[in-house]
Amino acid sequence: MRLIYSKIEQKTGEGTVGLLPEEPEDMWHIYNLIQEKDIVRARAVRRISKITEFGPTSSQRVAFDLEVAVLATDFDIGSGQLHVIGRVAEQNEHAKMGAHHTLDLELNRKFHLTKADGWDSVALQMLREACDVDRRAELWAVVLGPGTANICIITEHQTILKQHIEVPVSRKRRGGVDSHTKGMEKFFSTTLATLLRQMDLTGTSAAKLGKTLPLLLASPGFVAQSFLQHIKDEATRTTNKPLLALIPSIVVAHSSSEHIHALSDILSSPTIASKLSDTKYARETALMDQFTTLMRHDDGRAWYGPREVERAVDKGGVGRGGGVLMISNALFRAQDVDERRRWVKLVDRVRDIEGGEVRVFSSLHESGKRLEGLGNIAAILTYPIEDLDDEDGDLDEGDQEGDMII
Repeated sequence: MRLIYSKIEQKTGEGTVGLLPEEPEDMWHIYNLIQEKDIVRARAVRRISKITEFGPTSSQRVAFDLEVAVLATDFDIGSGQLHVIGRVAEQNEHAKMGAHHTLDLELNRKFHLTKADGWDSVALQMLREACDVDRRAELWAVVLGPGTANICIITEHQTILKQHIEVPVSRKRRGGVDSHTKGMEKFFSTTLATLLRQMDLTGTSAAKLGKTLPLLLASPGFVAQSFLQHIKDEATRTTNKPLLALIPSIVVAHSSSEHIHALSDILSSPTIASKLSDTKYARETALMDQFTTLMRHDDGRAWYGPREVERAVDKGGVGRGGGVLMISNALFRAQDVDERRRWVKLVDRVRDIEGGEVRVFSSLHESGKRLEGLGNIAAILTYPIEDLDDEDGDLDEGDQEGDMII
């Protein structure tokens, strides 16, 4: 995403930024940035009817700049479309003040955003990440089985299913070996053609990125290995240089199924994680695995849930020397301003005061969904702390059982 301009007061956080989304991933960043009561200004299109004394005579579509105070947002992950529902915040000849209107934010169309409660540290970090050209897609993945393939792209913040492919393939015992082989060849050919179209190895997106993303092939059995051989054969036969250059970055893995949900287990494999260790997703998956291991050990170094994690931070347990705060970005989309400030304050304290590591997980990643099951927040502590979940842990010394006044 391109930052057109930034007018933010450093002390107060008040101000406006101009942004131009250039890739589908940018729409996800915008969805997380825009909160209720924020002011969004963008190009709007409305059908305007001309009315005379005899009634409406004609209508035409008119494009104009419109400013709305946000009431809600609607984000379609598959299409990457973001709709901002709000009330008109600035008088306009085509829209009455206070009237409801929906702005459709689109790629390559600039808009302006003013935060109602100012740009806090989390919002500013999101803005920096959104405009960092090096933070883009990290990994392509194809999870496949006989006749079925799911082509996905894994970015820093979401796993996107780009294409689902199904090609009928007869079983050997029913259609014969030749029939099965021909069916698999057609399936591999269709899958490869679709994959190349999605990856766009020679197009503008590849040129922008300036590097070849790793490609993960995963399947039960030997389907992934057979597909890799098909890719090598096609690359040699057609002397496709971009495809030949891609082959060294292809990783083959075993999966429990051909469904997209199997990606979580695949990427948590130590073998695969070591090959993809430079990706943010692999780091977050490794952290969740470490957290799960510590939970099994039950040694007081792994805690989850809002109350328990906040207590751990209060006791200085999430700081330098290995402390990690894992928090879902879903908590920062809270409509309650005080609730959002609660988590921003916690993040600032761990990162700036305690010196611990903060990882904001995406709710659209498998690792983020695992964190959701833990209340959207968890922590790995620098040293063990016991009984953070004890209800009596909040009592002061003077309020212990022997000193209670009845």
